[in-house]
Amino acid sequence: MTIQRVMVIGAGQMGGGIAQVCAQAGYDVLLNDIKEESYEKGLAVISKNLSRNVEKGRMSEDEKTGVLGRITKSLDLQDAKNADIVIEAAVENMEVKRSIFAKLDEIAPDHAILASNTSSLPITEIAAATNRPEKVIGMHFMNPVPVMKLVEIIRGLATDNDVYEAVETMTKKLSKVPVEVNDFPGFVANRILMPMINEAIYTVYEGVATKEAIDEVMKLGMNHPMGPLQLADFIGLDTCLYIMETLHEGFGDSKYRPCPLLRKYVKAGWLGKKTGRGFYQY
Repeated sequence: MTIQRVMVIGAGQMGGGIAQVCAQAGYDVLLNDIKEESYEKGLAVISKNLSRNVEKGRMSEDEKTGVLGRITKSLDLQDAKNADIVIEAAVENMEVKRSIFAKLDEIAPDHAILASNTSSLPITEIAAATNRPEKVIGMHFMNPVPVMKLVEIIRGLATDNDVYEAVETMTKKLSKVPVEVNDFPGFVANRILMPMINEAIYTVYEGVATKEAIDEVMKLGMNHPMGPLQLADFIGLDTCLYIMETLHEGFGDSKYRPCPLLRKYVKAGWLGKKTGRGFYQY
């Protein structure tokens, strides 16, 4: 199974990053979004990232031009008709993802692999919206995509071995490190990370220490590059809450209960860096 033409759904932070690394690896990429404004914003971020690489001597101006030349605008899901693989990086919502996959199943060629960049939602449930569950797989890239090496590759219940192998080969071509993960809520990364962040929020909520002190303990005591509360702000507190709710619902275990303070901040619109305020002000 050969992958040459890639379509990425969603030109936001994750989708734009995925499109960038695919184009850098030599793939022809269709970057799809429902709004032209979102596409242009995503492309501007990609161009800025590449310019930074040129400034640091990591690539030439000609190479930058070549990468941008391999990215094509798409504002219509019908463009999936020529794709070998579609990587969905839309909002982390099961109804939205199932709707996209049901449409892609009708449009994409029979051989096409349908992949989701979901960070916590069950691949098996997403695959059930299609008539090709054997060709549905998870590709969970880490943020920021151009920098982070890990990709969790998640098999659904029906995912074929040759589909897994094709995606693993592609991941290596992107200069990423693939790790095989089974289809459980939160996979590995978020099943471990999010409860840690949630517990840090409980530690603030219960008055054990200030947010600065908690982050300092984890940075200096556990050698984390960023404290859990600062990291939560960068991820987005709404995303953290959604993943904790997915874990809580998926496992039915009270240890995954979201902290009331996290819920309060999300209801207040304090979502972290993207809104200018979360645990810290930006």
